[in-house]
Formats: sequence, C-alpha cells, structure tokens
Amino acid sequence: MKPTKTIHTSRTIMFAELEKVMNYSVESDNFQVSLDSNVIGKKSADGIKKTTNYLKLLYGFDNQSSQFKAFKYFWKIAENEDKPLITLLFAIGRDYLLEESIPVVAVTKLGEKVLIENVEQNIESHYPNRYSPNTLRSMAQNIASSWKQAAFITGKVKNIRTQPEISFNVLAFACCMSYLDGDRGDFILVSKWVKALFLNESKVRELAIEASKHDLFQYQYGGGVTSISFANITNKLEINGI
Repeated sequence: MKPTKTIHTSRTIMFAELEKVMNYSVESDNFQVSLDSNVIGKKSADGIKKTTNYLKLLYGFDNQSSQFKAFKYFWKIAENEDKPLITLLFAIGRDYLLEESIPVVAVTKLGEKVLIENVEQNIESHYPNRYSPNTLRSMAQNIASSWKQAAFITGKVKNIRTQPEISFNVLAFACCMSYLDGDRGDFILVSKWVKALFLNESKVRELAIEASKHDLFQYQYGGGVTSISFANITNKLEINGI
C-alpha cells in the first residue's frame, strides 16, 4: 500500500525520541501515557505537542495495527544496534518521501557522498514545482538525517554513504513488513523494505536461512521458487486476515 503522508517536510524519523517511547511503553502497550508523560524530554509545551504529533503521525502507536504489532514484536527481540534499522524500515512503509529516497541512497557507492542536491532533484522529479528551493533543501536534509540515524550515511557535513551490518532479525522484519502488505514469495525479496537494506540476493537468502533457523519465518527456496510464511508470528500476535 502506498504511504499517504510524510513528516520529512519538518522532521526526521526521530529515532532518539521514539526509542524513549518504545522502551517506556512496549511492555504495557500504553503508548499514549508515555507521550502524555513527556518521556521524550521536551522542555516546552509547544515542543512536546509538536514532537508528539509527529511521532503519532509517523508511527501510529495503534495496538490493533498488524504492522505495529509486528514492529513491537521485533523491537523486543532486536539487539540495540538493530533498532534504528527496523525503525527506518517501519517508517519507509508510512512515509512516501522516505520511500522515494531509496534509489538515491542505492545508486551512491560506498565511501562516496550522498549529495543533498541529488535528494532535492529526486523530490522535484516526483513533485515538480511543488516546493520552494528552501523547502526542498530542508526536506532533503531531513531525509538524509533519517538515513544517518540508521547508519546508511555518516558524517555531519560530508554525508558519506556507508553500510551498517544487517542482521537476520532486521532482514526478517523487512520481509515481515512486505508479507503483511500482501507480498508473497520472491515479491517479498524485491519489496521496498528489503531493497532499503541494499543487500545482494545471495546475502538476502543467506540471512533468510538464518532467520528461518531462529523461527522468525518459514523459508524455502528450490527450483527457482521462493516460499516465505510468517504463520508462526501472525498466530502468536493474533494477526488475522493475512
């Protein structure tokens, strides 16, 4: 399903703030309490309101949502270094500007600069003449910052393309988001979530085998046919109608 909203006109994926909310409420499921209690640590009422609204817009915190149920599950089992990655992946499914920036990062070779001008041009190609030059620059910088928070870009100024270590947990979450979106088989492995990890096919399949060994999903590949099922997790999380 195509995302219909973005916060990148004003914000990034705000991982630091989200982490506080998730750690405070992931066991109790009472995310509104954490937001109302200002666990994000903003100093002004206006700052609290704006940040809370952006967090809710991007992440939803809907305990009835299949995608958010899966996000909570993987948050609990993920290593700390994996959490920015699964956060970025979850946000990609809900923010169209972030999703549309995947090719810009993908075509930048490791060690080279991810040019803000290229991010701007990418936005302009999708939405010609919609945004002023100043707004385009701000949006592009926010998008770059979101990728930085997941370590696909590093450096305050230079914006160097880097590649974080991708674990089987992260690959499993990417596949899960695709599965819950209705994809099956090889379509999962070429979904936007898996593409956003920038792995070659052999590495994706290697991680898929590892994830299946840890019972994160059921994976089979033979005769050019891929089978992936999340029946165990969807049953455990009481996700129906998939």
